[in-house]
Amino acid sequence: MDFLAITLIVFASFFQGTFGLGMKHIAPLKWENWWLVHSFVAMIAFPIVWSLIVVPETFEIIAGTDPSVLTMAMLYGFLWGIGGILFGISVEYTGISITYGIVMGLAASVGSLIPLFQMEKLPDNIGAVLAGVALLLVGVGITAVAGVKRDSVQNNTQEDTEEEDGDVLVAVAPKIQTPKKSIKAGVIIATACGVLSAFLNVGFSNAAPVAASAVANFGADPKDASLVAWVVVLLGAFVMNGGYAVFKLVQNNSWSSFQVANSGNAYKWSVLAGLFWFAALGVYGQGAALMGNLGPVIGWPILLGLALIISNVWGYRSGEWKGAKGPFNILLGGLAVLIVAVCILGYANY
Repeated sequence: MDFLAITLIVFASFFQGTFGLGMKHIAPLKWENWWLVHSFVAMIAFPIVWSLIVVPETFEIIAGTDPSVLTMAMLYGFLWGIGGILFGISVEYTGISITYGIVMGLAASVGSLIPLFQMEKLPDNIGAVLAGVALLLVGVGITAVAGVKRDSVQNNTQEDTEEEDGDVLVAVAPKIQTPKKSIKAGVIIATACGVLSAFLNVGFSNAAPVAASAVANFGADPKDASLVAWVVVLLGAFVMNGGYAVFKLVQNNSWSSFQVANSGNAYKWSVLAGLFWFAALGVYGQGAALMGNLGPVIGWPILLGLALIISNVWGYRSGEWKGAKGPFNILLGGLAVLIVAVCILGYANY
């Protein structure tokens, strides 16, 4: 096992599990104003600047890559953005706990399995990989159950977009309301969201030729070359995220909200959340590169599993589990299962 690779992914999971704290500080801005700034920093400015610093030939590498590779990588990023919009819609039907459990489970498993079965030759340790992914799904499911029970105990169905920590996969929709629609429809939408959310990692895996070109033709370090691949994927992601924010700006005629009074703190958190968001992906990509061909297969579920643990630590510290001892004990059981799953996946890379 590459100790540095695992260490990098652990650091990445900290960023991923923490960046959502910034979403508690959207007011007094409108969601669309906050999100446009956030997504530009996270998906355009920071990735490009970081990539240019370590690989100055970033744009030359991208320009010399097969257009079909670029198109598919950006398409997967765009599809991930659609999953983010579906996340917000699903919450209106089923609530955030059920939606989050479904999305995290599917994003972790689908995001791992698609790159696995895209490999020309399946690894000899495929049994361990599949066992780790399956156990991770169980852990995510248990944490979701704990969240549902917590909500029931606390009698709190008044959740909004600012209450969710640690979901690097989805661009949360501007308004989350008390569940009051069909649960079945919500589960179907959440399932579609989970699959689409996995495409962020699938896009990264399919952008491997970009990173390979950086290494082979420009002598880039494999860790740094992964950043060039992210630039391509996130261009597609920003088209969806930034485009949707602009759509809401036009729809709500909220352009003037960029100049609302006392918005400095909201802008600060928008930028910080963007920096943390891509720090998670950038450091994860470096760790995955060190893992070799199995990097996107093993590193992705480890990233999401550990980030779920970290986000719940922040939730506990902020009082989200106050008065819900029973559900919190269930949560601890789910987190224990996640830790075991992460250990199995780490062993699979040994």
